Amino acid sequence: MDDPAATPAAESGGTAAGNPAPGGTTALAGGPAPRNRFDRFFEISARGSTLGREVRGGLVTFFTMAYIVVLNPLILGSAVDGDGAKLAIPAIAAATALVAGVMTILMGVVGRFPLALAAGLGVNALIAYEIAPQMTWADAMGLVVIEGVIIAVLVLTGLRTAVFRSFPTQLKTATGVGIGLFLTIIGLVDAGFVRRIPDAANTTVPVGLGIGGKLVTWPALVFVLGLLLTLVLVVRRVKGAILLGILAATVLAIIVEAIAKVGPSVVNGQPNPSGWSLNVPRLPEKVVDLPDLSLLGHFNLLGSWQRAGWLVAIMFVFTLLVTDFFDTMGTMVAVGQEAGLLDEQRMPPRTREILLVDSIAAAAGGAASTSSNTSYIESAAGVAEGARTGAANLVTGGLFLLAMFFTPLVVVVPFEAATTALVIVGFLMMTAVKEIDWRDYEIGIPAFLTIVLMPFTYSISNGIGAGVISYVVLKAARGKVREVHPLLYVVAALFVLHFLRGPIESLVF
Repeated sequence: MDDPAATPAAESGGTAAGNPAPGGTTALAGGPAPRNRFDRFFEISARGSTLGREVRGGLVTFFTMAYIVVLNPLILGSAVDGDGAKLAIPAIAAATALVAGVMTILMGVVGRFPLALAAGLGVNALIAYEIAPQMTWADAMGLVVIEGVIIAVLVLTGLRTAVFRSFPTQLKTATGVGIGLFLTIIGLVDAGFVRRIPDAANTTVPVGLGIGGKLVTWPALVFVLGLLLTLVLVVRRVKGAILLGILAATVLAIIVEAIAKVGPSVVNGQPNPSGWSLNVPRLPEKVVDLPDLSLLGHFNLLGSWQRAGWLVAIMFVFTLLVTDFFDTMGTMVAVGQEAGLLDEQRMPPRTREILLVDSIAAAAGGAASTSSNTSYIESAAGVAEGARTGAANLVTGGLFLLAMFFTPLVVVVPFEAATTALVIVGFLMMTAVKEIDWRDYEIGIPAFLTIVLMPFTYSISNGIGAGVISYVVLKAARGKVREVHPLLYVVAALFVLHFLRGPIESLVF
């Protein structure tokens, strides 16, 4: 049981060891007694884990999501606001690492759940390319703070948890499966194993294998060898299989780069299809650098309402709210499912605390000018490595805080090495698909839409929204209106507004 791959949770997609009893209790009947206060606080033994597994899981989670320290500054730093101003990339990087570290540790201590947080992908692009151009950066980040406060109020009033409980159990399962496929496509695309076809507009095939249907690059070779090695280690139930695979692939990548001089995927503004995605695996010239924290507190709560108008501000807040609200719900279920920490209602322990920390992180991200911070599905990679408690977050969060000073070292691990973990986790989460009753079309069709639309639209919220709307419509069509929780009708209506946001904005503005 020391090896995560040997646990029932890992073998069945996370449905066994550590299942909490109704009411949020996580202690296992007849489980080992806590070894010390630290063990008792985080329920390490009670959840069938060990300190070593928590440390390994925390390390893996960090390495699979450390890319955000580099990627978030590139997204936000490449855009300009309504006044033509740009944010300083070094300052964004430092603030990104700081908020991710503090919020991840807070989730571990308060939520006691192996769920790491950082600046949300998708949300940062929304802020950079849609919101900020209509106001100042401070105004845009003020909207993020407002959105985080609203979500916190919804958590404290119990509404967010109530909405979560209103979801059918099998739809929650489908959410976890869909996120597994979503993780897989992220891993394959980020590694360059799957690529968008440049002339997709003139072909029926939007994506393909490697370059021209062939794997002809050194980074692709590193990814394939790293993935195969990790799969062998997992099947042979080697302790720390995923982490060892990442480290081995990173070492190989550094050697390959030193010999072949592959370089980055973009050189002087020109694409280099044979290059490394995002990070070039070579030892940095500079190891330590002082963080630039000048962006902390650089936000304006009311400026956007005056600059862009209250209708525009409300629409932006609503869009941020919907994205954060449901992405976290799906991520929380998926990670809990992989860890075997869901009760019979598919609820993780300390749900209220988890959601509260997540809402605080959203506001904190805005206050630090890093965009809304949210729960990361990459946490599932750490869970697959053995993490079951918030103790793993202390490791992940601590490394993020160190990353403020050692940002050059963070970028040593390339996508091609780290994303092997995402593919493996995708498989583990996919195994839960057997829990869905596909013979019942009333749940099977919504589950199917939930699963397929997440990877196909690159959005957790889109998948959940399609599943909810179709579930409500099908139940109503069969005359089973009363079988649907009243809150689910409200959620479905909000998702309809979310999907129709474009036409609504064109009519109003």
